[in-house]
Amino acid sequence: MAVVVGFVPTKEGAAALHRAAVEAAGRGTPLVVVDSVHDSDGEQTPDVRAALEELAGRDVSYEVRSVPAGQDVTDELLRIAEEESADLLVIGLRRRSPVGKLILGANAQRILLDAACPVLAVKPAE
Repeated sequence: MAVVVGFVPTKEGAAALHRAAVEAAGRGTPLVVVDSVHDSDGEQTPDVRAALEELAGRDVSYEVRSVPAGQDVTDELLRIAEEESADLLVIGLRRRSPVGKLILGANAQRILLDAACPVLAVKPAE
């Protein structure tokens, strides 16, 4: 059992990572961070490393799983959540225009509909 979070180095990703860490600590479960952003050598980018360093001061154990180049990020996120028997899957959502609110992003919609566990969608503070 774990809390799984999809992370990209954006304000939405930071909000998801923060909330996922809070949820994992509160549940007493590890946090699995699914990183889909790498440099050309497959290493974490400085933005990703900086976000993960913030986790070091929290009372939560975590591991990072990188999405291999060429793999569908949504498929990998769902696969990892299932593999981990996740208690919760956390994703960040970006704000949309009034018209855009009628249509949820395709990846977010797939995650919400296809995840085998509860999904928490968070947005960054204004």
